[in-house]
Amino acid sequence: MNPFAAAEDIAGRADLDVVLRRFYTAAFADPRIGPFFTEIAGTDLEVHLPRITDFWERALFRTADYRRDAFAPHAALNSARAMTAADFGRWVQLWRATIDGRHRGPNAERAKAQGERIALALHQRLAGADAELPRGDGAVGFVPLAALKLRSSAA
Repeated sequence: MNPFAAAEDIAGRADLDVVLRRFYTAAFADPRIGPFFTEIAGTDLEVHLPRITDFWERALFRTADYRRDAFAPHAALNSARAMTAADFGRWVQLWRATIDGRHRGPNAERAKAQGERIALALHQRLAGADAELPRGDGAVGFVPLAALKLRSSAA
């Protein structure tokens, strides 16, 4: 993808597949959150990808049938190793950077907002209702990673 070309919006499942592959490639390699996927959960991306694509396709377009309990695997991970606000904050950073690196438009914005809401909801459910996601300045919220460039051979 030409970085100077106008980015298109997330249009459907094929775009979600690319976004999710890029995201999980970055997340698996990330020193903060990667171990949750690789060491603790032992996530097989090829098994996980259709499920998580169903989740996001349902969340954004209401076109997929997703009936799994999204909380249960996170609760299991948290019982193996507590997930901190910083862990959820890093997930949000990578999620937003992945989408921003490839897409612009209402669906992309909705995906970023939904990801942030999901991360906060999971964190609050696991850590308590008053839990918030951290920002780099010690406050709460999201820290954009404008300098982070996620590259993929699937570009």
